[in-house]
Amino acid sequence: MEDIEKFVHGFSRFQQQYFSESQTLYDNLRAGQRPGTLLIGCCDSRVDPMLLMGGDPGDLFVVRNIANLVPECTPTASAGVSSAIEFAVCSLEVERIIVLGHARCGGIRALMAPRQPVAETDFVGQWMRIAEPVAARVRRDLAHRSSEQQHKACELASILLSLDNLLTYPWIKRRVEQGLLKLHGWYFDIESGALMAYSARQQQFLPLVCPIRTDKEKAAAVSGI
Repeated sequence: MEDIEKFVHGFSRFQQQYFSESQTLYDNLRAGQRPGTLLIGCCDSRVDPMLLMGGDPGDLFVVRNIANLVPECTPTASAGVSSAIEFAVCSLEVERIIVLGHARCGGIRALMAPRQPVAETDFVGQWMRIAEPVAARVRRDLAHRSSEQQHKACELASILLSLDNLLTYPWIKRRVEQGLLKLHGWYFDIESGALMAYSARQQQFLPLVCPIRTDKEKAAAVSGI
């Protein structure tokens, strides 16, 4: 019940912030939404896109699923994810798509270390098969690395897989080629608080927002230790 009360109080704060007489945001949003960005993120409770990005209602069109995956454009693709992407691109005409992955992703860990299904349906296992080619490559190429290093490599590679899969949708590929749509791959490092972005030019993830240094780290930098 404490959680429920927390959420009710949270809505009251939201109401005061966005529906007070001085606020006009929802006066405009009542007519419809016009977000410029589609964000495809993980449904992990620690990775809330609106909270991380400091957005207001109407800023982001968000699609969340386990491990922020995008299925290829096939007749058997997940209609839930694919239909949301289609609506954002074709109806809302977003200008950019961000695939936001993160460290310590439970979906990727389940993929890299398969266990018995937690339910007879095993929807999680079926969904994670999208990233199995990436996991197989990581297991092969990084067999000499620790499990933590393999997990991170798979988390990063799954972002690139989703970016590649986005281009299998003809209406996305067409808009990208016309310069009407840009694709971005971001990675939130839960451990350090940093935000990384994939650079196609350098073919690696580079810091977009660096970690905040602790007082101890700042003092060490000043002293040259």
